[in-house]
Amino acid sequence: MMTGKEYKESLKKRNIVVYLQGKRIPAAEVPDHPFIRGHVNSAAVTYDMAWDPAYENLMTATSHLTGKKINRFTHIHQSVEDLVKKVKMLRMLSLKTGTCYQRCVGFDAMNATYSTTYEMDQKYGTQYHERFKKFLEYIQETDHMVAGAMTDPKGDRSKRPSQQSDPDLFVHVVEKNDKGIVIRGAKAHMTGMVNSHEMLIMPTMSLKPGDEDYAVCCALPVDAPGVLHIFGRQSNDGRKLEGDIDQGNAKYGIVGGECLTVLNDVFVPWERVFMCGEVDFAGMLVTRFASYHRQNYGGCKGGVSDIVIGAAAVMADMNGYSKASHIKSKINEMIHLTETLYACSIACSAEGVQLPSGQYFVNMLLANVSKHNVTRYIYEIDRLAQDIAGGFIATMPSQADLESPEIGKYVDKYFKGVDGVSTADRMRVARLIEVMTGGTALVESMHGAGSPQAQEVMYSKLA
Repeated sequence: MMTGKEYKESLKKRNIVVYLQGKRIPAAEVPDHPFIRGHVNSAAVTYDMAWDPAYENLMTATSHLTGKKINRFTHIHQSVEDLVKKVKMLRMLSLKTGTCYQRCVGFDAMNATYSTTYEMDQKYGTQYHERFKKFLEYIQETDHMVAGAMTDPKGDRSKRPSQQSDPDLFVHVVEKNDKGIVIRGAKAHMTGMVNSHEMLIMPTMSLKPGDEDYAVCCALPVDAPGVLHIFGRQSNDGRKLEGDIDQGNAKYGIVGGECLTVLNDVFVPWERVFMCGEVDFAGMLVTRFASYHRQNYGGCKGGVSDIVIGAAAVMADMNGYSKASHIKSKINEMIHLTETLYACSIACSAEGVQLPSGQYFVNMLLANVSKHNVTRYIYEIDRLAQDIAGGFIATMPSQADLESPEIGKYVDKYFKGVDGVSTADRMRVARLIEVMTGGTALVESMHGAGSPQAQEVMYSKLA
């Protein structure tokens, strides 16, 4: 297993192509770029916590392939207990970082691919599962971070992949030869991609005959020839070039550092191809990945909400009205909603079942309920936090104003709360609430792991 320091150093060895605001970032400088550094720091926590004896039970597992101790983010679930530990681990990590630590997507992609390749091989006599097991052993041994790559740009949503006027709007195979395949297209909203080592490409939807070129699952390095990444904007990213107060969560950032990953005729050797044309298994892979990923949200968003609740309570103290009955009532409602999110993620894990491959899979209905709750309850939790904190979280001056020799005294004087609390500390908490309850963070709660409609589609099939 790697440490956080080793993880950060390993990122500098890649020859990754990353563009940000129209300019290419030198590969060795990507991990330390102000817009990216916080996401690297939060992912590094998943490495360091695995070495902490206090969290070893949650953060590590025993590989069913090698018998070695591994980071849980590289594990294939072997029991209901594994599924439950995953959710508990995610809540704990969210409490440590207050944001997304990005390894969940690859974790879920590997688990979905493991079981799907097994069943493909059973039906067609292919060798996909054995290939994937070798890839998995490599990931477990190196402790590399894998970015799950499912979402395609999609173009005209009323048309299937093979019906698009531009075939590249869904990743597809453009060439096959005796050595491997060549793929072209793009993957959108790629969480943690620019600070990962590998990516696991998957189809983005169920496919039908005629869509064979789009039924592709494969693994490749994030710096493979022909791959480039365009880093996305976040609602507070300009502040990362300024002081730490205005960032809100200065060390770990907000959400996962998403990007658009472009695949310009990228070669993938056959040993890293795990699906190629099997349209009847694309839906299985998508559904299993989505269910594993939706399982997470009561855990990770539960931990993030714990911080929002704490920040709101601290702000009430700083403002002098924490004992008011209506404030206590609002905080209690936030706690209730947070624990409801968490309970649903635990429930879908506790109701897990064993698949033909031997691994364990969540209760799909409850996993979808868990994520659907997030699309609603996070908005209410965050609304209550903003209500408690007050409007100044969106209108107060900057850290530079506070530190200005000319006007700092006015900011310090007029933005002070109760005696004994510095204005700077009050501003820090206010900014934390601002960035955690608005902009990019809220949109991610809505659309991460699928929009509400995606969960409703599953309800109609499962309930």
